[in-house]
Amino acid sequence: MKGAAPLMTTHAAAVTGQIGPRFAEVLTPEALAFLAQLHAKFDERRKGLLAARTARQLRFDAGETPDFLPETRQIREGEWKVGKIPADLLDRRVEITGPVDRKMIVNALNSGAKVFMGDFEDATSPSFANIVEGQLNLKDRWAEKIDFKDEASGKSYALSKRPAILLVRPRGWHLPESHIRVAGEPMSGALVDFGLYVFHNAKTTLAKGTAPYFYLPKIESHLEARLWDDVFSHAEAKLGIERGAFKATVLIETLPAAFELDEILYEMRDHIVGLNCGRWDYIFSFIKRIGKQSRYLTPDRGTMTMGAAFLRAYSLLVIKTCHRRGAFAMGGMAAQIPVKGDPAANEAAFAKVRADKEREAKDGHDGTWVAHPDLVPVAAEVFDRLMAQPNQLDRLRDDVGVTRDMLLEVHQGERTEAGLRENIRVGVQYIEAWLRGRGAVPLYNLMEDAATAEISRAQVWQWLYHKAKLADGREVTPDLFMGVMADEMAMVRSALGADAYRKGRFDEAEKLFSEMSLAPKFEEFLTLAAYPLLG
Repeated sequence: MKGAAPLMTTHAAAVTGQIGPRFAEVLTPEALAFLAQLHAKFDERRKGLLAARTARQLRFDAGETPDFLPETRQIREGEWKVGKIPADLLDRRVEITGPVDRKMIVNALNSGAKVFMGDFEDATSPSFANIVEGQLNLKDRWAEKIDFKDEASGKSYALSKRPAILLVRPRGWHLPESHIRVAGEPMSGALVDFGLYVFHNAKTTLAKGTAPYFYLPKIESHLEARLWDDVFSHAEAKLGIERGAFKATVLIETLPAAFELDEILYEMRDHIVGLNCGRWDYIFSFIKRIGKQSRYLTPDRGTMTMGAAFLRAYSLLVIKTCHRRGAFAMGGMAAQIPVKGDPAANEAAFAKVRADKEREAKDGHDGTWVAHPDLVPVAAEVFDRLMAQPNQLDRLRDDVGVTRDMLLEVHQGERTEAGLRENIRVGVQYIEAWLRGRGAVPLYNLMEDAATAEISRAQVWQWLYHKAKLADGREVTPDLFMGVMADEMAMVRSALGADAYRKGRFDEAEKLFSEMSLAPKFEEFLTLAAYPLLG
């Protein structure tokens, strides 16, 4: 990273990066030794699992499609359930998600939602400062020191007497933390985020009647879930905590994971309480994993809704599988944010949220996600009306039957220039904000995170790869893409003003988006390519 300077070295864990206020409170010698142990014990397995993803991708590119695993059939057909769910997680009807900056944490915990997911992953740009300050903020939350005054606005922020239950989302297995190294090797961002949080807060949370709870992202197989389970068990033992105290909800946001739901629950049965339908990343994964096959050419992403095709099938399968195993099936994100100054547009946006949440509650989901505090009462009204009890674990959905082909059914719809423009416009602007350190970005009345940029560039790449035809008959070519991109960026420049545009990081964002869209080989993650550009 640019401007990095050695901070400290201990027990083979070396930290580099610009030191900030209070960083030493998190990066203690003892915490760094704990991280080094995690790295030594689990990093080779992590790398092996990432290599397995690459090998499987080669098979997908050659024409193979995902399917249920014959070798784990006995787990799918067996009668077993996950462990006991803690009392403070029995009612999760509305969860709010967002980055781990101090203001967001206080506002989210006070929002009226049952749960707040503090996000080190897609909603946080992983600069070293963002990561360490996020850990400090969570440590302060449990030390009852999260209250603060915003010096810029003069507004004071204080935690309410009944805040939301806190869950933490660490980064996925694929993302590195280049500022913490063991024997010169960057650590796993997932192990850093998890390790620092449990080391500093596990015993405090237990003393307060809760425990370390997590959302685990981007898992692609039951073997990756098994790794997390072993990490949990190791950390509990090292910290002197009873096995099974740590609990996780796994995001089902990759296509391969949808074929291993029972197996993921089984591998983590002592540590898991549910699965979540991570819809935006799931679309990205669908395109990434099987998008080279022409029969899976996708239409405009705006037409790919949760009520149809592969998204409908996977959400119903999550509900049926989870409830059979005594685990929660959490619904997906409502990314809408209030439309200021336009009551009609605002109500239209909220009506979409209500309809989406009604579908989830009626289908049997046990709760849902929102991205903005103003959406909490909207979602809560729906679940309060349609789910009188704390959850819907008793709705087994034996009427649901989901096959492999249903999980691979492509949505009907056109590919349009408007869809191409939206992908470019939103994707580039998100990347530009991410490079400036912002992971949750309001764009066109939606709160976007990294999944937005991933879907955008993945779909552009797929249309270019297949020379897809738009509804008007034109072929999506590199020339068309570059012409549309130049036009869109000119409009963004005009809207922002030339000076603001120049002071941003648009040149880098445009270059990255275009290079990844036009690349002959599809890159696994945009965030991996963008990470070295962070200051």
